[in-house]
Amino acid sequence: MSLHVFLYGAGVSSTLDSPPVPTLDASARTAPRRRTRFLALPEARWALLATATFLSALPLHFADAPGWTYGPLYAIAYLAGGWEPALEGLRALRGKTLDVDLLMIVAALGAAAIGQVLDGALLIVIFATSGALEALATARTADSVRGLLDLAPATATRVTADGEESVPVNRLSVGDELLIRPGERIGADGRVLDGTSEADQATITGEPLPVLKTPGDEVFAGTLNGTGALRVRVERDPADSVIARIVILVEEASRTKAPTQLFIEKIEQRYAVGVVAATLTVFAVPLAFGADLTGALLRAMTFMIVASPCAVVLATMPPLLSAIATASRHGVLVKSALAMERLGEIDTAALDKTGTLTEGAPEVTAVRPATGSGLDEDALLALAAAAEHPSEHPLARAIVVAARARDLSLAPARDFTAKPGHGVTATVDGRFVTVGRPDSGLDADTDAEADTDAEADTDAGTDTGTGTDTGTGTGTRMDRDTDVEGGTVVRVERDGALVGTLVLADRPRADAAETAAGLTALTGTSPVLLTGDNPRAAAQVATATGITDVRASLLPEDKVTAVRELQRAGRKVLFVGDGVNDAPALAAAHAGVAMGRAGSDLALETADAVVVRDELAAIPAVVRLSRAARRLVVQNLLVAGTFITVLVLWDLLGHLPLPLGVAGHEGSTVLVGLNGLRLLRESAWRRPDEGRPRAL
Repeated sequence: MSLHVFLYGAGVSSTLDSPPVPTLDASARTAPRRRTRFLALPEARWALLATATFLSALPLHFADAPGWTYGPLYAIAYLAGGWEPALEGLRALRGKTLDVDLLMIVAALGAAAIGQVLDGALLIVIFATSGALEALATARTADSVRGLLDLAPATATRVTADGEESVPVNRLSVGDELLIRPGERIGADGRVLDGTSEADQATITGEPLPVLKTPGDEVFAGTLNGTGALRVRVERDPADSVIARIVILVEEASRTKAPTQLFIEKIEQRYAVGVVAATLTVFAVPLAFGADLTGALLRAMTFMIVASPCAVVLATMPPLLSAIATASRHGVLVKSALAMERLGEIDTAALDKTGTLTEGAPEVTAVRPATGSGLDEDALLALAAAAEHPSEHPLARAIVVAARARDLSLAPARDFTAKPGHGVTATVDGRFVTVGRPDSGLDADTDAEADTDAEADTDAGTDTGTGTDTGTGTGTRMDRDTDVEGGTVVRVERDGALVGTLVLADRPRADAAETAAGLTALTGTSPVLLTGDNPRAAAQVATATGITDVRASLLPEDKVTAVRELQRAGRKVLFVGDGVNDAPALAAAHAGVAMGRAGSDLALETADAVVVRDELAAIPAVVRLSRAARRLVVQNLLVAGTFITVLVLWDLLGHLPLPLGVAGHEGSTVLVGLNGLRLLRESAWRRPDEGRPRAL
């Protein structure tokens, strides 16, 4: 236990005319939540018992009740909260290591031996609570890693010469052929042999929209199939799938962070050895020169009390915990004192794109009627929204939302149909309307006919026809070859004639550029953009936010590699992300921050801090707050060290009365504690547009 406190048939048709329509919502992108309850941990139950008995004894003690009324309660608190750290300390001692845990137990027992039962019980309760919270943090992380495995289905439909069979995914072999029905999760990494559909693979690549899958395309285990049926050949053993490698990467990266500790823990071994040796010397030397046993023991116990690291512990904790409390009031949950300390140490920032720098959902950014169509922007948008209204696809929902935002009236759609990779068709006001690409023979020349009222040279005409169609299963066609604005082009036809185009894009957050600039000012270097999305989309967001170092098309292990390359170059990296695919990088980074609203369970559990309201500007603010806390820690350590030095010298060179020693020890503890609470002031939090924080 450490001194820091954790807060914390065999054939598959290529298209389906009337497919079932799965809803690709956020819940489909994350693993089921299986969380360990706090009281399910034995450490938590022991800590609760120690705390309850300690609090029960306090009023009796201060009321000068007879000792027999509160003495047994203190004894239970000592036993309940102290047996585990004492056992761990003895085990460490057996391994020839002396830590502060054992020293604090000895100090608590020594305090009780000379009548300072309350001080000793308080130390015991602090240690027991710290251990319980640390055990909870470890269990919750393990829960999330196990939950990640639930993304992959337990069984898959294997195609054989005799038909189909359902088999556990762990029995799949490279070369097996699988049938993936609409709405099912893909059981293994592989390649499409037959069929057309789209896959929501945000958990793997972070791409905000479902991706078209046609013969020859790669698919990943755990991703969600859309409305088409696919036949897939397994190309990786299930144990070596991308989703399985994410689990391994998270576990390995989490272990690599363990050696980083709070400052006090870096010196605890030497401090503990020194105090024990000094205490024994203070006891033995006077005894050897004829001092009486009681006097020598009293001096040694006084020395143990004044030299104990209570003030040093509180020198570290109050500033960090106050910073945690202030950050939480402003929507940033920092999970531990260690995490708060790490945030102030970073000198490089790396950011995910989708759901982090961007909103993570498409929006209509341009409505462009074709010349001669007779439609204005509102009429074109209303026509497209009416046809898309029955669809559940993210692009379709974005079109409908845009129409409603303009208070447009949508005519009812009849005879709605959807084909994966092509789009939707419907009858609206007696006219046959197509949104997407119903005719696969439609080429770039058709785009040229859609000379819009605004700028024909920068709209859908940039779709050269060479891009990969990533059409939707429930509706809209998505052109992977986006226009110069980084958006997705959607074509609208009426009775076979092109009447206009819509452009949809995943917009950067309003405070994305401000955050990038704030992090640049804090670290001295521009943030790095790490994304699984395509290079063009990444470049568009980077331009909008002022980021110059862009790395796109990254799988989860590639993000980890990028973070570790920066750290091998001597950088302390802050990584900000939101998805399952970001979890390994969050774990590998010196400090990780997850976006709270859209963040996956694994990302939220792996990160050191969570931005609850998805306000990016809070990230540089919490980094500055952490640096202020670190300055207060240094101040407090100087104060605590001064008090300990003076009291120890007084005890060694003169005669320090025990009451005065206790008063000095407790006084220094209170002083550093109050100094650390200064970060609870509202002025301790500063946003980038509010200027630099006041010196503390």
